Amino acid sequence: MGKKRKETEHTLSISLMNIYFAPLEGITGFTYRNAFSELFGGVEKYYAPFVSPSVNERLRGKEIRDLLPEHNNSDVNLVPQILTNNSEYFIKTVEQLMELGYTREINLNIGCPSGTVVAKKKGAGFLTDLEGMEQFFEKIFAWLSRQGKDAPQISVKTRIGMYDRSEFSEILDIYNHYPISELIIHPRTRVQMYHGDIQMEIFEYAIEHSANPLCYNGEIRTVEDYNKIADAYPIQSVMIGRGLVANPNLANEIAGGVRIKKEQIREYHDRLYHDFEKIMKADRHLLFKMKEFWNYVSWNFEKEHKCAKEIRKAQNLYKYHRAVEDIFAHMELKE
Repeated sequence: MGKKRKETEHTLSISLMNIYFAPLEGITGFTYRNAFSELFGGVEKYYAPFVSPSVNERLRGKEIRDLLPEHNNSDVNLVPQILTNNSEYFIKTVEQLMELGYTREINLNIGCPSGTVVAKKKGAGFLTDLEGMEQFFEKIFAWLSRQGKDAPQISVKTRIGMYDRSEFSEILDIYNHYPISELIIHPRTRVQMYHGDIQMEIFEYAIEHSANPLCYNGEIRTVEDYNKIADAYPIQSVMIGRGLVANPNLANEIAGGVRIKKEQIREYHDRLYHDFEKIMKADRHLLFKMKEFWNYVSWNFEKEHKCAKEIRKAQNLYKYHRAVEDIFAHMELKE
């Protein structure tokens, strides 16, 4: 079922699904993943923010830095993610990733809803070109078959369509033609972005008609959210992004552990602050990075909006530290 959750104060005699950590661009890089894995853990796989290959023969410098083995703790089961609609770019990037030791799984992003990405028919934009997508898969899986047993598996992260859920049946037909190791479905269209109702009836359609294993992704922020999916659907895996960034102890709580404590959030904050401080070139960069952290973590506090406001008001590191001290001294977590 995947590696064992970290020790918890209570355990549940239930079968737990694999929990994957979704990639959040600009947030869940190696500094964040290393701190998370050491202080909390509890997830089976960490999916890296995407790399976007181009005409260049190899990814270089900043493009590949997040995936370098020396930057990632050995207990982080990391899955690289590629964003492209070009089979040649995909293949040459997989070859480079295999050289770095990524021989188990590579993820293809066909779900990113960003406007700049979609405009290039990448991410969710690829869903508008089904003929091109089928040709893409035909080429990459033909290449993979020639690599033999050393080839990595290919998983796909997808949305259910560009504009309307009616698009999904044709999209799924294409996925069903190929041996995708896992189809990770966020049941929203691209135009919904991260808002609006999750289209669970489309996920149910996928369960009935998919030829490949499924993973659910979308709006799991609490143990109750997880249980609704676990109780309702016969799947082995869920992917959680913002929920784990907001509550880094969520996977352990799902496994039966107690609710996160304020002292744990403080320890996590201080670890991330000092780790980011080592690599940030300017105070304003560090301040921005930590404000991003609080955009999510403030959800845990009873006075969530006041907590977030205190951090937003800080215009320099001195005022930021004062705000942080005030939050931990006077604000309590939600029950």
